[in-house]
Amino acid sequence: MTVASGTFRIGGEIGVRRLGFGAMRLPTEPGAPREASIAVLRRAVELGVTLIDTAFMYGWGANEELLAEALYPYPDDVLIATKVAIEKPAPGAEAQINGRPEFLRGQVEQALRRLRTERIELLQMHRLDPKVPLADQLGVLRELQDDGKIGHIGLSEVTVDELAEARQTVDVASVQNRYNLLDREHESVLDACAAAGIAFLPWRPVHPAASADTAEIAAVAAELDATAAQIALAWLLARSPVVLPIPGTASLAHLEENVAAGGLRLSDEQWRRLDGIGAR
Repeated sequence: MTVASGTFRIGGEIGVRRLGFGAMRLPTEPGAPREASIAVLRRAVELGVTLIDTAFMYGWGANEELLAEALYPYPDDVLIATKVAIEKPAPGAEAQINGRPEFLRGQVEQALRRLRTERIELLQMHRLDPKVPLADQLGVLRELQDDGKIGHIGLSEVTVDELAEARQTVDVASVQNRYNLLDREHESVLDACAAAGIAFLPWRPVHPAASADTAEIAAVAAELDATAAQIALAWLLARSPVVLPIPGTASLAHLEENVAAGGLRLSDEQWRRLDGIGAR
């Protein structure tokens, strides 16, 4: 049933391979951990990954700087997506959402500097700020888009209604919500994205339990000589052509395992067995 992972055109323009990479887990501290992270990023590109997801919140800018160190100048076919709208907390405090236009503008300018680029092709709101009118939050991103500093605009952790409201202000190119084989809380959001041709980037694409003793996943994995995590990724790729999983890892071996999941094929019968897990 499953076709090859294939490609998707984000915003109808930017073609990427559907199986991407999430950089959140990569260590950024100097020395051997940083060198290992750089090796993982470069190997991901060698393996054909063309969508890499980061955010200011991942190390408070350090993750973006890591990507630039590893990959700049970026290959023409590699899309770096980053996220804004989370404010770095004071020591001992919790991070806060901040959607004030002047704050978002500043974060975009800083991200451009850290990523060593003049344009962020996919800029996503890490969270929407309930204290700021949505039109104001997205309006400043549209202005930055008009200035050529942003290519496409995405959202994260939104409802169907929030997505619909956002689309009244900007063209939404992507949505990044939590979603996987064992956690389908945002099924309706994925369906809305599929209907509109919006890329859906599931974060936490492999539920921790998928690698445990879930019998049906283990059975299909044995049939295909694959790991449980690979089966979970293959299911996501089969779920809808708009789904772009972004599994993350700091391990070269795990990276290669994840990328190989793009070549798995699920039969119709295997698909039904896996899909039924979420209906229980």
